[in-house]
Amino acid sequence: MTDDIATTVRYELDGEVAVIRIDDGKANALSHAVVDALGTSLRRASDEAGAVVLVGREGKFSAGFDLATMTAGPEQAIGLLTAGIELAHSVFTSPIPVVIAATGHSLAMGAILLMAADLRVGADGPYKIGMNEVRIGMPVPRSALAFAENRLARTELVEAIQLARVYDPAGAVVAGYLDEVVALADVESTAIDHARELASSLNRPAFTLTREYLRRSTADEVLAGLTLDQGSFVVNT
Repeated sequence: MTDDIATTVRYELDGEVAVIRIDDGKANALSHAVVDALGTSLRRASDEAGAVVLVGREGKFSAGFDLATMTAGPEQAIGLLTAGIELAHSVFTSPIPVVIAATGHSLAMGAILLMAADLRVGADGPYKIGMNEVRIGMPVPRSALAFAENRLARTELVEAIQLARVYDPAGAVVAGYLDEVVALADVESTAIDHARELASSLNRPAFTLTREYLRRSTADEVLAGLTLDQGSFVVNT
């Protein structure tokens, strides 16, 4: 891991809770290097902790994929999409609970990660949350639709996905991107408190088996959608 990525993605163990912080000083765009570092950190957390928290930087959880890569050509776009969806799939099927401290804007791939996690604590403020792909020249990946159909409110699916509605934090709770909204200063501590309670109260073998029962069908749909995406995903620039 390079020094830059080690600074952008930081891991620490706080008792039974692994805390992974993402802070690139800008939009928290998800490049290959950041996605790889997050995947490595998640695997480490599953070995060391009872729950894991993903924390963004103040004002931004993640603005989504690195646009320079996504617009460099079909091969580059498909490669980064594949890496991102595989990361979200690992969050969705994690053997330990995953809590997200959504510290601000959460768009596109950032919103996919929200849909993949177990609990999502959002910041109160003028933040934008949602799948804005159709507004920026990208189709919503078929692999992402499985997460949306699993986690978003049925009444919001058309607006959220087809019409690319971007929500404020309160609206994101109604839509299903977030579970609760608190003051920005309290987002990280609230998420860690939730993770600590889950780590101490849930039986891991029972959690893992129930995860399999509850999410296996959707997880398989994600991978099937990714296979289709790899053959047809396009970005209009």
